[in-house]
Amino acid sequence: MHIYLVGGAVRDALLGRPVVDHDHVVVGATPDDLLALGYRPVGKDFPVFLHPHTGEEYALARTERKTGRGYHGFAIHADASVTLEQDLARRDLTINAIARDEHGTLTDPFHGARDIEARVLRHVSPAFVEDPVRVLRVARFAARFAPLGFTVADETMTLMRQMVRDGEVDHLVPERVWAETRKALTEPRPSAFLRVLREAGALRVLFPEVDALYGVPQRAEFHPEIDTGDHVERVVDMAATLAPGDDLVGFCALTHDLGKALTPTDVLPRHIGHEQHGVAPLRQLAARLKVPAEHAALAELVCREHLNAHRALELRPATVLKLLTALDALRRPARLDTFLLACEADKRGRLHHEHDTYPQADHLRAARTAAAAIDAAPFVAQGLTGPAIGQAMHTARLKAIAAL
Repeated sequence: MHIYLVGGAVRDALLGRPVVDHDHVVVGATPDDLLALGYRPVGKDFPVFLHPHTGEEYALARTERKTGRGYHGFAIHADASVTLEQDLARRDLTINAIARDEHGTLTDPFHGARDIEARVLRHVSPAFVEDPVRVLRVARFAARFAPLGFTVADETMTLMRQMVRDGEVDHLVPERVWAETRKALTEPRPSAFLRVLREAGALRVLFPEVDALYGVPQRAEFHPEIDTGDHVERVVDMAATLAPGDDLVGFCALTHDLGKALTPTDVLPRHIGHEQHGVAPLRQLAARLKVPAEHAALAELVCREHLNAHRALELRPATVLKLLTALDALRRPARLDTFLLACEADKRGRLHHEHDTYPQADHLRAARTAAAAIDAAPFVAQGLTGPAIGQAMHTARLKAIAAL
């Protein structure tokens, strides 16, 4: 029995990045061998075990054979006869197909270390086309490693386009699409996720509402980048800068301008009412991908209200209080913070405006604090009852906001 460190742990060590997860492959062993050593089984589709002391994952070396459509259509073969090279051959990218033994010696049959040096995302073998999830994974790795200069190899992009043409990505289940998207939105450069999917032709299949934004012009005085798709890429990247690792802010940023794709051509480049028009495609996207309820709800609020946030310094106190109420911000201040991060990302996600300040956020937070400070007790002490208490509190909150 031989044990090797594999995958992301080896890749990230070669890149000089922190290694978070340690995954291992076990060659020349059976499930009974590992059970006898105290390993705990956790794999449902193939033999994966947890180390009895470290809790790290150890998987028996295995091969996969395509048996049907989609990412479920595989037959798994795992036994003591499967070699390390056979196990590495089933992996998606060369940079993820490197193993290291206990002495630090690398096994790298597909030249992943060379591709790490060249900053290339390249498929391991033609079998790449058998798993449509890999299209999403390559795009997600692009979002992670684009700041380091990584690009997708031409031949890998060719295979991804083929997979789209063959309808493989049509068989991806919503949960898997959302899982990969959610991870991509936490990466440093989510725009690379969108660009890779678009170049492969997969964006129009998986995210038609987002794909429709490309080529839609905006007014140059407000959006020097002109193209709405370009703008959304900048916004998701700004969201990743302002709220690293926060996929909720990222999803709000991704979907805030979907209404601009519905603007009639005869009124372009203006987008009157795009905030309201964006709600229907946002709901459609969220329902199709089974997006979590809070993501969908807050994204809808950002879609409808982001222009009000931008105008916060000019809004009447009644409009400000209405906005805070819609966000449920008096009870849930963290929700306001998430909303404001997405709105700031929108405002700064424009060409030459990356370093703008966003005083609207501080103003709305101050308004929230002032409104939340109004308590019912003084009005009860005055003898008010029922709806009169609520009306008095409303009036007091308006005065508190007006005094800012």
